Amino acid sequence: MLSAGLPFPDIGTDLFSIEIGGITFALRWYALAYIFGILIGWRICLSAMSRPALWKPDGPPLDRTQLENFLTWIIIGVIAGGRLGFVLFYQPTYYLANPLEILMVWQGGMSFHGGFAGVVIAALSFCLRQNAPVLSTADLLALATPPGLFLGRLANFTNNELWGRPTDVPWAVIFPGEVAQACSGITGFCARHPSQLYEAILEGLILGTLLVYLAWGRSWLKMPGALAGVFLTGYGLARSFVELFRQPDQQFVTEDNPIGHALHFGEWGFTMGQLLSMPMVLVGLGLIVFARRDRSRTTPTHKAAL
Repeated sequence: MLSAGLPFPDIGTDLFSIEIGGITFALRWYALAYIFGILIGWRICLSAMSRPALWKPDGPPLDRTQLENFLTWIIIGVIAGGRLGFVLFYQPTYYLANPLEILMVWQGGMSFHGGFAGVVIAALSFCLRQNAPVLSTADLLALATPPGLFLGRLANFTNNELWGRPTDVPWAVIFPGEVAQACSGITGFCARHPSQLYEAILEGLILGTLLVYLAWGRSWLKMPGALAGVFLTGYGLARSFVELFRQPDQQFVTEDNPIGHALHFGEWGFTMGQLLSMPMVLVGLGLIVFARRDRSRTTPTHKAAL
């Protein structure tokens, strides 16, 4: 029996719902997280773009009109990529047998890594069409993303999904539902890590604060690609760490693989989230090194007169 557990604050999945003509319309917390995350990210981008001193002499990569158009591309990339990523990475067999359900995004099932891939494709396509600098645009995206991650993970928590592994830490949460309470070897209530909140703090709050500090306090926007590199590295490391506490994806759990590793060697292995995060860390570190070396090559040196 676990010795600790906080009751789950069950506020429901909907902010409100109304029924018209037998059809129920609801505003869900998850949708609200997307909406406010995008709006906050947009305002951060506008704030950065309005300060020419933060950028190289040629200024920010987009003007306000371009940013508003870019927003549409990003929304499409997030939704399409997030859904297809979930289908391909986590439940391909199920959706192959039920292809029409791929379109039913309101039933849940979105992947950050898929959404990220969708955003990358959308951003590259937009930059090519608008002849906008790719790396500086990526830096804007890096600044804009953490608020959405923070709010999205809070929505995961209120939706009672993506909870963590059983634990007896003092802040463990007793999530409701038969699946959440089905903990092998545990009698009574099963308390779990609130891993959604761990991710909200690491991927959203801490990473977002670091990016804002580097942009406004350390002039990293003058090194195109550097902030994008910090975001990729920070997210990849944070997600890989939290995977140690998240409940494993059920489709990967077997008798000889109880931890749910997508790739394993005996008792050791990597979850799907860790596997998908590793390339992000490598690319992120590469971008940081490239950006800093590029700046050192282009910054003039001044020798003292003898």
